[in-house]
Amino acid sequence: MNPLAHRPFVKMNGLGNEILVLDLRADPVEVPPAAARALARPGVLPFDQAMVLYPPRQPDTRAFVRILNSDGSFSSACGNGTRCIAALEAQATGNPHVRFESEAGLLECLVLPDGRVRVDMGPPRFAWRDIPLARDVGDTRAVFLPGFEGLGAACLLSMGNPHAVFFVEDAGAMDVAGLGAALERHPLFPERANISFASLLAPAHILLQVWERGAGRTRACGTAACATAVAAAATHRTGRAVTVTLPGGDLDIKWREDDSHVLMTGPVTHEFSGTLTAAMLEEAA
Repeated sequence: MNPLAHRPFVKMNGLGNEILVLDLRADPVEVPPAAARALARPGVLPFDQAMVLYPPRQPDTRAFVRILNSDGSFSSACGNGTRCIAALEAQATGNPHVRFESEAGLLECLVLPDGRVRVDMGPPRFAWRDIPLARDVGDTRAVFLPGFEGLGAACLLSMGNPHAVFFVEDAGAMDVAGLGAALERHPLFPERANISFASLLAPAHILLQVWERGAGRTRACGTAACATAVAAAATHRTGRAVTVTLPGGDLDIKWREDDSHVLMTGPVTHEFSGTLTAAMLEEAA
C-alpha cells in the first residue's frame, strides 16, 4: 500500500493556478516525484503545484512547506500556493497572521478582511549566482539570451526561483508555449527558469503571460507576477506598486523602498476536499 493512500487533500486555486494541498504534519512521509506525476494526471487531481505541509522546524511557524510541480520537480517558492495554505491555516486557527517556513525562507502571510491574502515574498535577488545562471552576464536587468535576441533584453532575477522577464509590445500575442518551453531550458539556466512576457497597459498596470518551469503555461504565477513587478520598477518602466493582470485575474504587487520585501496580494478559491486513494497513486508504485 502506498503510504500516501488515505491521506486527506484539499484542492484550491489562486487565480486559476491549480494547487493541491497535502497536510502531512501529523504523520510525515515523503512525497516522491512519481507520486506528484501520478496525482497530476488528467482525470485524477490535475494541479500546477502541490503544497506539502510538514512539521515546523521553528516554534513560531505553522509548517515547513515543500513544493512539487506537476512534473515531479521541486520548487522553492509558489506565491499562489502560499496564499492558499495561508487561507486554510487562518480558517483553522482563527488567526489571520500566518507564518510558514520554506526552502526560500520564511513566508509571512496575512488574510485581509475582504478574504484576499497578502504574502511577503521576501527580497528579489539579481546576482547571477543567486538566480542562478550558468555564468556571469554582467547587468542581469538587461540580458540578450543567445538564440533569442529578437525578443529583446530580458530581466533575470530570483524570487526564490529563477525568472526571465521579457517586456514586449503585446504579451497576449506571444507564443507562450513555444517560446516558454524552449527558454525554460536555455543553457543559461542550470535549474531551468520561469518565463514571463509582459506589456504595460498603464503606468501602474501590467499584462502578463507566464510559462512556469515544471508546470507549463499557467493561468497565474505569483512569483512571476512579483518578478515582473520588480523587473518593471528596476528598469524604470513603472513605480514600485502595480497591478499585474494574468489570464486568471489580478494580483497587486508592491516592492518596498527598502528593497527587502515584495508584497503580493490576491484571492484564493477552495474547490473541494477529499482523500487520496491507491488508484490515484497506482502509477507511482
